Amino acid sequence: MVSFRHVSFPLFLCLLFHIFLSPPTAGQPFQNCGTTGSYTVNSTYESNLNLLLPSLASNTSLSGGFLNATVGQIPNKIYGLAMCRGDTNASVCRSCLSDAIQDAPRLCPYDKGATIFYNDCLLRYSNQRFFSTVDTSQSWIEWDLNNVTDRSRFDKLVDELMSAITDWAVYNSTRLFATGEMMNSTKTPFPEIYGLVQCTQDLSRSQCQQCLQSILEPRPTQLEGRQEGAVLAASCNFRYGTSKFFDGPSTVRLEQPQENAAVPAPVVPPIINPPKEQGHEKNAARTRIIIFSLVIVTLMLACFVCICLRRRKAMKKRHREEINNITRKSSLLFDLPTIKEATNNFSSANKVGEGGFGTVYKGTLSDGEEIAVKRLSKISGQGLEQLRNEVAFIAQLHHKNLVRLLGYCLEEQEQLLVYEYIQNKSLDTFIFDAAKSEQLNWEQRHNIIRGIARGLLYLHQDSRVRIVHRDLKASNILLDASMNPKISDFGLARLFGGDHTQSKTTRVVGTFFGVLALEIVSGRRNNSFYDPGNVMNLLSYAWQCWTNGTVLKLVDPSMGEHYSSHEIVKCINIGLLCVQENPSDRPNMLSVVLMLNRYKMKLQTPSAPAFLYANAMTESYGFVEDAGPYRGKHEQSTSTSTLFSTNEVSITELDPR
Repeated sequence: MVSFRHVSFPLFLCLLFHIFLSPPTAGQPFQNCGTTGSYTVNSTYESNLNLLLPSLASNTSLSGGFLNATVGQIPNKIYGLAMCRGDTNASVCRSCLSDAIQDAPRLCPYDKGATIFYNDCLLRYSNQRFFSTVDTSQSWIEWDLNNVTDRSRFDKLVDELMSAITDWAVYNSTRLFATGEMMNSTKTPFPEIYGLVQCTQDLSRSQCQQCLQSILEPRPTQLEGRQEGAVLAASCNFRYGTSKFFDGPSTVRLEQPQENAAVPAPVVPPIINPPKEQGHEKNAARTRIIIFSLVIVTLMLACFVCICLRRRKAMKKRHREEINNITRKSSLLFDLPTIKEATNNFSSANKVGEGGFGTVYKGTLSDGEEIAVKRLSKISGQGLEQLRNEVAFIAQLHHKNLVRLLGYCLEEQEQLLVYEYIQNKSLDTFIFDAAKSEQLNWEQRHNIIRGIARGLLYLHQDSRVRIVHRDLKASNILLDASMNPKISDFGLARLFGGDHTQSKTTRVVGTFFGVLALEIVSGRRNNSFYDPGNVMNLLSYAWQCWTNGTVLKLVDPSMGEHYSSHEIVKCINIGLLCVQENPSDRPNMLSVVLMLNRYKMKLQTPSAPAFLYANAMTESYGFVEDAGPYRGKHEQSTSTSTLFSTNEVSITELDPR
């Protein structure tokens, strides 16, 4: 170990000078924190920033090493830009940007704008628009401590190399990036010199040239005579050194001129006297040929230019669509023109349904992806900010038995939710239709019941916040191409007033899992069920069949006899357990899933349902006596009983089921 007790004071000062004045190492990030304000914890700006930064990190490497995007609406709109060095591969690019995203909150805590610069990447965001604008207001300078012997000649060679690389990047590279080297065959007095320049790709060619010239000319005094150096600005950067620091071959290769070599005189082309003309006619014919040739060449050039312009326009449009698709897939925000184009401006031909929360339209995006757009009814008691927060939360819920939320749009008084499109529509269109009910055999119905239970268990227990569905019914269960169930409209009810959906949905006892299971088994609606006997709703009839030992009378006749009696009885037993009068007697969803998935499991005997109606009540509430066939698949009630209970549930505890 070195002891400092015998170090002289002058030497000690030199050591301090070396430590404090040495530039930062290349691996250290440089940061420029914004001056346009700050945000607070759990604010909308922070939520938008948490959406923007990961999308930049994951998608920049997929879009050629450069991506800019925006998230949110003014005043919480954020502009973001990410760029990787042109010679890096996708994994290095992604890793560098991930480090920058982690460092940004630490280096610039709660600042609304920041610029983070590494050797391999740049990350920039702000609440002020900076796209397509040259910014060299603050730059970072790196250099080493090694000097060259002939400083003026070395600096001149560096200037020549950087000038050549700049010209190539500006005029020959679509990515505004170039590398180069200046070779020395004699290896004296200088070794090879390597260089690199790059601009952000949102700049035009002239803007890129302006940016590079502003940081190259004049050369910073810190770089004079240094073997290695770099200047990093927000819109462009350059780097040079005597050892190769970039990957891949050089774009530009130059040869170092010999020292004291004479500059060759410019070559003057010889003057060629035209031959003497052989007469007026010969001269006129030659003139006509020249004019005709010029016209042909001009027309050919014009056609060539038109073809190139059209092809370039098509390529730009395709590139813009690709960038929009990447940005859309990494963000929840859709723009209104995109949705209008997808749904043919909300054409009635694209309308596929209407529920308590609004009308649903089918749409197709430019990349061919099919979507379902829910045009929300007017929100009661909640603002647009609340809707953004709700959508951001719901989009984090992922389960194979939940309809996936792709994003939202809040423009021009429109409030739109964008979901994945489910091919076979809702469960009620099958089980309550005399013709279509035959398409669902017992195996499929049993799978649907179990899938609904798994989806509810995820909402109740496995999601970050407990959610109980406020409007669980057959019309809110969608079926995919394989007849697998997907629960929809979860988590949206508290955006609306308590009675908002009353006009479009009958929110009665049938809005929980037990009644839904009985409806799937029987193929009959609970709130429009009629029997010439002594019961007036499905629960009463199911309870009567259970107590009389005739439980298989409840089975949908459209299934014939192709079903498992054991599974049927178990599902009816579970359904009746879930609708018992005492909420504490009802099983939770974890117990329901276990009971459904275990073949041999002793189940409890259910008690009477909470909503039991006898025939004596039928006349007093005006139910139609000639209610039609026993199946009751198409009949609708002509009156509404106020005795029905609404299953009001919010994001809360898990009771009742």
